[in-house]
Order: sequence, then structure tokens, then C-alpha cells
Amino acid sequence: MAQCVQSVQELVQDSFVPMVAVLCSEEAERVTRKNNLNFAELLRPFCRLTSEGHIRDPNNQVQVVKNLRICVNNVVTSPNTASAPFSPAQRRLLNEVVSSCQPQEGAATNVITAGDYDLNFSDHSVKASVPWYSAWRQTLSDVNTSKHYTATTPWFEAYRENFLQTMAASEHEFLNHYLACLLVVSSTETVPVEQFLKLSQEQHRIQHSGDYTNPKWFIPNTLKYYVLLHDMGEGGEQRADSVYEDMKQRYGHQGCYLLKVNSRSFSAEDDEQMPDPWSQYLHRSNLENQEEEDAAVSSGLVENNPSAAEVDSRPTAEKDGVSTSLESHPLQLDTASSPGSLHTLRAAHPEPKTGARDPQNLVGAAGSHGACLTLNDHDHIRQFVQEFTFRGLLPHMEKNIRQLNDQLVSRKGLSRSLFTATKKWFGGGKAPEKGVSEPKSTCGLLYPPEAPELQIRKMADLCFLVQHYELAYSCYHTAKKDFLSDQALLYAAGALEMAAVSAFLQAGAPRPYPTHYMDTAIQTYRDVCKNMVLAERCALLSAEILKSQAKYSEAATLLIKMTSEDSDLRSALLLEQAAHCFINMRNPMVRKFAFHMILAGHRFSKAGQRRHALRCYCQAKQVYKEQGWSLAEDHINFTIGRQSFTLNQPENAVRAFRQILTNDSRQTATQQGAFLREYLYVYKSVAGGNEDGLPQLPLPCIYSSATRVYFGHERRLAKGEKQAATHVSLDQEYDQELAAMWGHLEEQLVAAANRGVVPASFQPTQCCLNSQTDNLRYPLAVAEEPIIVEVTFRNPLKVPLALSNLSLLWKFTAEGATPPEEMTGEALTNEHGMTETDSVVTTQIILEFLMGPEETKMARLQLLPHRTGQLSIVGVVYDLAAAPSAETARSSEGQQAMDFMVVRGRQDLKIQGPRLNQTKEDKMLVRHGLDRRLDPVITAPMPLMEVFFLQFPTALLCGEIRKAYVEFCNVSAVALCGLRVASTHPDFFTFGSQGTTPLTPVSPTSAENCSAYKTTTRQPGSVASEMLVSVGDFSQSSGAMEIPIDGSTLLPGESTQLPLWLRGPDHEGVHEINFLFYYQSTEKGMKISHRVLRHTVFICASRSLSVQASACRSSVPPHHRLDDHSSGGTLVFVDVENINTSEAGVREFHIVQVSSSSQHWRLHKWINPANDTDCKLGSRERAKLCFRATRCQPRVPGTPDFYQRVLPQATSDASEKYTFADVNLGNERIISSSTPCGDFFFRGCRNPESRRVGGAASRTSSSSRIQEDGAADISNIVKKCNELDLNIIVIWKAYVVEDNKQLILEGQLHVALQTIGKEVTSLTPKEEAQEMVLLKFKPEAAAPVAPPSAELSQLIKTNLHYPETHSHPFVQESLCMVPVTLTLSNCSSAPVDVLIDLRHKSPSPECVEVHSSFTWVGRTQYKLQLKPQEVLCVTLRACFLQPGVYNLNTPRVFAKPTQQGAVCETDSQQAASPALIIINNA
Repeated sequence: MAQCVQSVQELVQDSFVPMVAVLCSEEAERVTRKNNLNFAELLRPFCRLTSEGHIRDPNNQVQVVKNLRICVNNVVTSPNTASAPFSPAQRRLLNEVVSSCQPQEGAATNVITAGDYDLNFSDHSVKASVPWYSAWRQTLSDVNTSKHYTATTPWFEAYRENFLQTMAASEHEFLNHYLACLLVVSSTETVPVEQFLKLSQEQHRIQHSGDYTNPKWFIPNTLKYYVLLHDMGEGGEQRADSVYEDMKQRYGHQGCYLLKVNSRSFSAEDDEQMPDPWSQYLHRSNLENQEEEDAAVSSGLVENNPSAAEVDSRPTAEKDGVSTSLESHPLQLDTASSPGSLHTLRAAHPEPKTGARDPQNLVGAAGSHGACLTLNDHDHIRQFVQEFTFRGLLPHMEKNIRQLNDQLVSRKGLSRSLFTATKKWFGGGKAPEKGVSEPKSTCGLLYPPEAPELQIRKMADLCFLVQHYELAYSCYHTAKKDFLSDQALLYAAGALEMAAVSAFLQAGAPRPYPTHYMDTAIQTYRDVCKNMVLAERCALLSAEILKSQAKYSEAATLLIKMTSEDSDLRSALLLEQAAHCFINMRNPMVRKFAFHMILAGHRFSKAGQRRHALRCYCQAKQVYKEQGWSLAEDHINFTIGRQSFTLNQPENAVRAFRQILTNDSRQTATQQGAFLREYLYVYKSVAGGNEDGLPQLPLPCIYSSATRVYFGHERRLAKGEKQAATHVSLDQEYDQELAAMWGHLEEQLVAAANRGVVPASFQPTQCCLNSQTDNLRYPLAVAEEPIIVEVTFRNPLKVPLALSNLSLLWKFTAEGATPPEEMTGEALTNEHGMTETDSVVTTQIILEFLMGPEETKMARLQLLPHRTGQLSIVGVVYDLAAAPSAETARSSEGQQAMDFMVVRGRQDLKIQGPRLNQTKEDKMLVRHGLDRRLDPVITAPMPLMEVFFLQFPTALLCGEIRKAYVEFCNVSAVALCGLRVASTHPDFFTFGSQGTTPLTPVSPTSAENCSAYKTTTRQPGSVASEMLVSVGDFSQSSGAMEIPIDGSTLLPGESTQLPLWLRGPDHEGVHEINFLFYYQSTEKGMKISHRVLRHTVFICASRSLSVQASACRSSVPPHHRLDDHSSGGTLVFVDVENINTSEAGVREFHIVQVSSSSQHWRLHKWINPANDTDCKLGSRERAKLCFRATRCQPRVPGTPDFYQRVLPQATSDASEKYTFADVNLGNERIISSSTPCGDFFFRGCRNPESRRVGGAASRTSSSSRIQEDGAADISNIVKKCNELDLNIIVIWKAYVVEDNKQLILEGQLHVALQTIGKEVTSLTPKEEAQEMVLLKFKPEAAAPVAPPSAELSQLIKTNLHYPETHSHPFVQESLCMVPVTLTLSNCSSAPVDVLIDLRHKSPSPECVEVHSSFTWVGRTQYKLQLKPQEVLCVTLRACFLQPGVYNLNTPRVFAKPTQQGAVCETDSQQAASPALIIINNA
């Protein structure tokens, strides 16, 4: 419950004070009216006594009376008719009291911080956290016990004070009955004593005639106190003294008083400003005047007329159906509000004037109060009140207490039963005056004034008024029993109420506060007697007492029970106090506080107290805000919006409605539509008078972080067969890996353009900026090129929205001005208009932008800058309206209303940069970096290129060659140069090379078939055609390549078209191939150094052929190779298999040519035993081709063709050139050394596997060199011995049937033979998962280097030459001698020592029988040295003893490099291939 200014004891004492009536003569009234006051009002500020009084109780004990206050009122009579408990004037007064007392605005606040909650109570605040946690509870408990931070509700205290002091006197109690009457006569009267007599008679007539219900008198013998009022300003002081002396003789000195007033002269009025203590009490006189005026009206009112005062005090327009939503259930929302409902509310509830709430204006009198009184006169009045109380009133009350006590004591001797029977028999008791229809246990039972029960009640009330609470409690308790026994429930309830209060006020608390007495009294008042006024008084007192005892739960329950429909004002105040009880509990119930504040606000609204209603809803909002109670929060915000608008606070109304529309509402579509219409109406009324700028709109929601900015024109789709480059568009999703790939390609291009060096200031080009890109730098845009901003809108409502005239809001600073962070008035903006800004930046306007319910939609807004400078995109501006429904669209009035509800506003794009996480401070705090994607720098015009592709395929066979065309167009006004391209698949395409154009004529069939190759006519033959080509004639396969355009410059508006050869990837599947085109401006010093254009294609590759190739050394002796002029012969086997699945309609493949390219080797001839003229492969067919390869070597003049020694060193010229050898299998020879065959060879034939093998060999040799230098030399020698480095190019044609037409496809496949004896294939095998290797924590000892026997065995190639059969007459000669030639060839480039051993040492016992009758004769061992590449023949003789079949392969040949210690047997013996000879007997 709210904190009170005074204590509970003071409150209860001031609620029940002695009542004193005043009767004044007309002349006395004239004297007091000089001060703009009547006599009762004159005394009112001085009615509290500053000193203590004393009385003696019936036991003759002195009782101290402290801080006593008396109540002085003019006598106001009313007819003896039934009246309502509260008159309309009283209800109006209470409404005005509550309305005039408002919390101070702008007062200093005291804030306690403890968590997340901030509960503001009028001018103070208490901070707490979430209510269902306990972190804030200790804080609120501390606040509860503090006097500085507890919430105060002065409007409730004012209401309670006025309610208690203006209650009508009741028959069942005497507390509000008058004890005394002041008879006031002026000293200027002719005969003052006669006036006193007349006033005394008038008082007697009012009290005893029975014609008046009010006022009521305490006892028949009312104290009359005679006051002679003397006006000091009129003189005659001596006469006044003489009259006063006469009065003392007549009435006694304790029964009269001379009061001198108006001592102040009017000349001194301007010199001194006197205090005015009367202003805060003048509403009492206003009430009396209203009661006098409304006496006739109030007499005719029904007693239980609900909310009579509230209805009268409210504006009349509130009684219609406009504000039904505010007077219905507090949690019910208005679903049928019309767009003009707030307009109607505003007209019906004008803002009350502040003057009407001023208490000084309630009287209606002009001028100040007490103008003729001095401070001495104030003291005279105060002294008069004290004299009257101590000498007149208190002795009078003491005497009556004694008399009543004596009467009661004299009756104690009689028994209760006899006394009751006597009353019944002789009629001395009460007279039952019940109605016929009333039940027995009602409040209709009335006692006569002389009834003993009432005498006990009178004594109890007198004791209570003089603060003798112990005796008062005893009397109340006795009276309670009597009343209950008589079933006089109204009297009993009154006795119970005052007994409970007396028990509470007793000093020292001898007994606990009887709460059940109060509960019984309240229930009786409310349910039995139907008297809500008495029940309310009882509840107010009990709640204060319970609160003082920290029983907040009981107090809240009591206050909530007192709410009813008969008085909205009372219910609102009590609900508010109950809410404060919940927040002041030991374990505060914040949610209950908020809920009851909402109920209180609803009842305040019904009572016409709109400011208090708004305050209650605002306080409750603090609890429900952002806690997930969306429906309750919507209701609170909606009510705050309507109340604020009614109270002429449109800004607060707009703020409240914004929160309804921005939150994720769970309301129905109808309700949200009503919210939107209310908001639009309020917003329009606010925006109508606001000319400063466009205000912020809450709808639709904008995801600022999702904003994307695109610089440049949108991609234009070409017409016809042209296919435009894909580049970058807003339709593409951002991919971090792709962005890194494009940046790597651009870095290659920049390095190629800057002689291999990447500038330090290089930054990858970003055409499209989003939340994932690097936005720390100002982006660069180009003048006369559009800037497209994609803004993401979301409609959170379930009703559609209609946006119109949607455009971007921007600021522009010309070049050389301050950056956007320091923009001042010099910046040009389009906020106020667009006509004068079109010359700087042209703004695109979207005329209509409709959003469906809960739809997320992107809008692409465009700007076209025309000048250089700094552009800052601030936000968006648009017209907002509720999209018309079907019913609204059909009605013309509805359409006009919708047109009226269109409002214009803006929303700013505030993008938060990424969170910083670099330094320690960044990690401990929440800091965000900069995001400048909306602040582009406009630069001078740059060249703009567009690229189109013609006849570009989407599907290719693996290795297929296709010719396409690419067109470059300069669509800008600036020339471009430095055109380059880089790609993720450089082996996919080539622009050709100018230096490889063949000199031979082109065959006619090549032109007919549109062949991509350069071909010449040639008969099929087995001998290859050779051509020597320099590597420099072809562009490199890695990095960027220049595009050969004429003049290297493309002028504005100019276009050029170049051929482009494509080759299908070697692996089947869908391949993503990316091109990045690079170009520069011909003008130097531009902010943008270059521009790029992206293009991505997807190629579907299908299977074609599989090529497997291997090489082995030829075993034919050199002197038998009559057709070969070279010493080193190698056989090359090429297996070609058709692995096409016929899905592409391929009928068959033709192998038309096999070519080779190498620096050291060449294909010499095709070995074709069957003399096939064509090589056709159907589905799954395989062909095996055999070729002889020889070394490429320059001719040495003067040396014979046979048995020449090969020079190990090649000339420098030959090392830079490749020899292309073509072996055509058909009638045409394809020039493999020209474009495109040569280009694709240099791009794709360099197998990464060969590089990997070479790298592994080098690592092996490096590690071996550390351990032993000799082993490294052997490895190098053997490696060079087995190197082949021969690249095979298989060129094929495929015949495809498509649309009943036969097409010829061409292609080529590459295999690279690196090592003799190792098979290679054009298909890369699938990589197998590597086996897990155990971790070794201890290094192992290095193993000794073993001689590489397998490698050394290949140093020497051996060959035995002998006749296959030999006839010998063994009869004539027993020994048969046969000559055998052993040819030794040094395959290495180093001298080799050779050892020939002819002794029989069979490697296995199975071979003994084969050569048991055969032996070598002559030398059994030869030691020779062969020079590099030398071939040597050794003649041996074999001796046979008998005919048979013999194996001559028994010589063992050992070889080792010169100056090396390792010796190894050659492979001829190790392989044990038989060399059989047949010996016949002649």
C-alpha cells in the first residue's frame, strides 16, 4: 500500500473528531466576509490544538488529550426525508479532489539499481529484476522500510480525508453528531444579547422540532458557546468590552468569548504579504454551498444509484458508444474501432483546464483570503479555539461522560433478562419499525433516543473522542453484545468497527488488533445493510491498520473485496492501493502489482480520471514490458495510446502504438487492423503539425543488416544466340569460398598487369556488398552507373500493408567536402524534395509496393549519381497505408477513409558492423566495427565492358574440341585497354597463338566439316611427320593470359569478336568453370585502377575414350634396325578403349591420328602388321596400337648412321623446343603443333602426377645424399637412364546422330610417358584412403643404405644373337661349335664397368638338365668399360655335345657405374627369359 504522510494513529484520530456547529448573525457574517471567508472557514486552519488538554474519567483519573482537532461547520439544514448515503455534490467533490491531485511532472527521481526492473511510482523509482527471481526482493524489502523511496499516492490521501470528513451523520452512531454550537454575533449589533437569544432559539428549533434530518446533535443539551465578534477596523472597542462584560455576567466567563479581528488597515496591504492558510480548506465550504443548492435534488435520488457522481462528473459525450472499449472489461480490446474513433474521442473528451483543478478556484471568489487579518489576529483566533476547547467543549464532554456512566452503573444491578423483559412489557425498549417486506436480520431496526443501548454507544463515542480508548473499547464491546442480541446488525457493525479501532489505538497494545471485528463489520455494512459508504470507511481504516502491522496480503484482500460496480472511482483507488500492498510485501508480487494496476487504470478510465488511468497503465507496463506477455502488453500500449491521445499527448500516443505494431503480435488479423488504423490516425494528427522533418515509421520492419548494395548495371540478357556473361547480380547468394576464389584470380590478373608484383594497396573488387563482405572501407562507385540497394522488409502483422512512393533517402557531399561523419548543412539531401536534386543523384521511386500478411519481401531501390563526391544512403522514405480489404474497396466512403489514412514517413538504415574481438578490451566489452556499405565514394566515369559468347556449348565429350566465339563490347564513354582473362580451368579454353599457324594448305574436308583443327592432305603411312615448335609460341598454362585484340584498345562503343577453342574436361560430370576478365582505363590516375567481369559456366562432360600407354626398350640389335637411323629404340604401346555409354548418341569413334610431343623423344613409325587402314571403335571396343619411338637428336656431320655413339648433351636450342611427330591413321594429317591442338597440349598434358613423382625422387635422393653420396649418384644415373618424357596425343573423331543428322565431333586425349616400363592412363584413378600410420615417439636408427639393385640392373641392356637352328654331324665330329654374339648397350649417361661371367651357376636346380650337355668355350670372364650410350658386341662360342634344345641365356652380366663399389646383375639374367637354340644331327 502506498506510503502515507501521517501515521495510522493520527489518521484514525483525525477521522473522528468532535463536531462543532456555527450559527452567525448577518452582521457577523458581514464582518468575516471582509476576508472572503465565513466564520467556520475563518476558524478551520486553527482547529488543531497545539497544547494538551486534560479531563477526568468516571474513576476520577486524569486523561491526557493530545493533538486534538475539532471540526467547525456552518449549520446546514435538510428536510426530514430519506437521502442517499452520498449526495451528487459529495461525489462531485471527491472526483474533483482526485482529479486535482496529480503526480508532479519532471520532479527529481531517486533510483535504486538492482537488476533489470525499473518501477516508477509517481515521482520516485524503484529498480528490481525479473519478478519470478529473487535478486530484486531484498532491494524492495529495503525500500519498503525506508521513508525516502516508498511510493506516495497523494490523490488517495486527499480522497480518503475528504471522504471521512464529509460523511453524512448516521443514526446508529454519534461520532459525526454535533457536540456544541457557536453562536456568533457582531459587536456592532444594536442589542447583541437579543441576537444571541434569537440564535439560541434557532438552534433549539433545529435540534428539537423534528423537521430536519440534518444536522444531527449528540445530546439533547447541546453546549452553546457565545462569541462576540468585534471588527477592529470599525472602532467601538469600549462598547465591545462592555457588551462582553455583560455576557460574562449572563453566560459565565467559561461560556462566552470576545474575538477581535480585522486589525489590519488597507493602506498597509501593499507593504506586507500575509500568509494564506485557508486555501487548502476551502473545498469544505464549497461542499456546503453545493449541498445547500442541491438539497432539493438530492432528496429525490435513489439511495443505491450506481456511479451517479461519476456519470455527472464525466463529460456527456462519454455516455455514447465511442468509449465502450475503455469501459468494458479491462483486458478486452476494441475490435470494431473505426478509423475516426480517436477523432471522436478527442472531440468528446477535451482536455480539462488547469484552472478547474486549482483548489482556489473551487470557491469561485476573487481576491486573497484573510486580507484584513494580521498575524496577531491569527493568534487571537488560535487562542479563541483553545479557550473554547479547554473551557467549554472538554468540560462539557467530561460532564456528559459522568452522567452517562452514572446512568449505566445504576442499571447494572438489574439482571439482563429482567431488564429485557421489562422493556418488552412496558414498552421502554426499542420500537421495532421494520418494513413489511424486510427480513428479520436487517438494518431496519431503530432504537429510540433514550434507549439504554444508545446511551452506552454515546458514552463509548464520547470516550473515543477524548482519546480514552480503554473505556471506549469496554463500552463498544458491551454495546456490541446488546446489539447482536437484538439482531440490530447496523448498530452492531458500528460497535464492532469502533471496538476494533479502539483496541488498536490503546496505548501499549494490551490486546491484539481484532481483525475479525472489522471483517464482520464490513460484511454487515456491505451485504446486510447495503451501505457501501460505511463499508468503505471501515475498509479504509482497517487497511491502514493492517498495513502498519505489515499485513499487506490481508490488506490487499480486504481492498479488493471492496471493489464493486456502484462506484468506479472508489474501486479504482482501492485497486491501486491493493497493488501497492503487493509490491510492499516481504516477498513482493510484482506481477500481481501490475495486474491490479491495470484493473485500477480501467476503473479510473470509467470514472473519467483519464490522467490517473494513464499513469496506472504506464506503471503496469514496466512489469509486462519485454517479458513475453505479448497480449497484455498490446492491451496496455493500446490503452496508453488512446488515453494519451485523449489527453492531448499525441507524441506519447504514437510511441505507444508503435510498440504494438513493432512487436511480434499474437493478436487476430481484425484486431491488428484496428491497431493499425488507430495508429495511422494518431500519426497523421501528429505529422500534420510537424514540419521539421519526416518522422520514423514502425512498419514494416527493416532488417538493416540484410541490406545488400550492388554497384553497376544489372546484367542484360542478350538476344538471339548470344549468351551474356553472368557477372554478379543480386539474385546470387554470397559464398565465402567463391569470393576467395575470385579474389585469387583477380590477384593473378593484377600481378600480371604489374609485372608480377601485386600492389600493397590492392583490394579485391566487391560489386555486391552484404553483411559477410569486408565493409570497413568506403566502397567506390562510378558516376553515371546505378547503385542498387536491396532492402529487406518484413510485415509483422496479419493484415496486408500498402507502401507507395518508396525511394531511398540520401545525403550527398560534393568532392572535397567533409566526410559523412562530419556532414553539416552543406550536404545535399532529398528529404524535402527531389526536383532540385535530380541533377546530382537521380532517385528511383517505386510507386506501389504491396506486402501480404507476415510477408518478407525485398525491394530494390536505385540511385544514379551524376557527380563525384561522397554519397551516404540514410534510409528509405515512403507512404504507409493499410491495404484495403475487399469490403472496404467496394465502398466509396471506405476508399476515401483509406486515402485519408495514408501517412508519409521514413525509416533509417542503421547497420551495425561486426563485433570486434582483437584486443583484450574488445573481448571484455561489446564493441562493433564500422560498416560503410551505404557510404560509397562516387568516382569519375570508368570504362564498362560487356562480354557475350556465341555457339558456346553446355555439354562436351571428355577431350572434345569445340570452337566458339566471344564478343567484347565497350558500352561506356571511356576507352579500355589491358584486356586479360584468368580462369579456374586454364586448360579448358584457348584463344589460340599467332605463331603456330601452319604454312601448309588447309584440306577441303576440314572446311566442310567445320573442323577446329588445322589439317593437310596426306596418305596414311607408318612414318611420322615431324615439326619443331618453340614453347614461346604458346601462352603459359598458369596465371593470367592476355586477350589478343587488335590495337590492344577498345574504343567507346566499339566491339570485337574473337574465336575461342574449348576442350572438354578429362573427367566426366558437371564442371563449374569460372572466367575473370580484367581491363583498365586508358586514362591514368583513376581511383579505380581496374575493373573485372565475372563469368561462370557449367559444362556437362560425358565419357569418350580411355587411353592407356606404356613403353619398353626394343630388344632388336642396332645392326638389324635397317629403318631406324637412331641408336636408342623404344616401343610404345597405346591401348584405346571406347568407354562411351552411348547416351550422347555417339555411334563410333575413329582414331585418326596419334601424335607425340617431347623435347627428347618422338614417335618414329606405326608398327601395323595387319596393314589396317582405319581404326574404328564401337561401344566397349578396344584397340591396341604399337609405335616405335626414337630419340630426338641433332645430326652430327661425318658420322655413320649405324653404331654411332649418342651425344649426351643436347644443344641449348633443342632444349627450348618441342618436337611434334604426327602419325596419321587416315587420309588427313592434323597439324598437332598448331592451334588448338598444341595449345591444349601445353595447357593440359603436364600431368601433376609426373611432377609428384619427380618431387618424390628428388626428396629420396636428397635424403640419400645426406647418408651416402654414392647412392645419390647411382639414383641420378638410373633415373636418367629410365627417363622417357614422351607425351602422346590421341586425336579422334566421333560420329553422332542428332535430329536425324550426322555430326562429326573431334577431340584429343593426352597421356604422358615419364618412365620406361610404367603404364599411364588418361583417366585419373580414384584416390584410396591412406592407411593409418602408428605414431612413433622414439626415433628409429637409420637403416644402412642398400645398393639399389633393381635400379642398377637396368644400366646395361643385353641381347644374344644366334641362329634359331643349327645342324651338325655328331657322328663325324663329336663337338658342335656355334658362334653367339652378345650385344651390350649402355643405357645411362655415365661410363659403366661391365663383368661377363660365362660359368654355369644355375639359379635353380630345375635348370640343370637343360644345359647339362652345353658349355661355353674360350674366355669365361670379360671385364669391359662402356662409355655413355655406347653399344658393344662381344663374340662368344657355345659348344654342344649332342642334339637337342638348349637355353643360351646363361651368361651372367654384372654392371656398376665407374668409380662406384656397388655391382648388380643385369635384368637379362634376372628375368631368365629363355634364348632357345635347336641343335639337329646332320
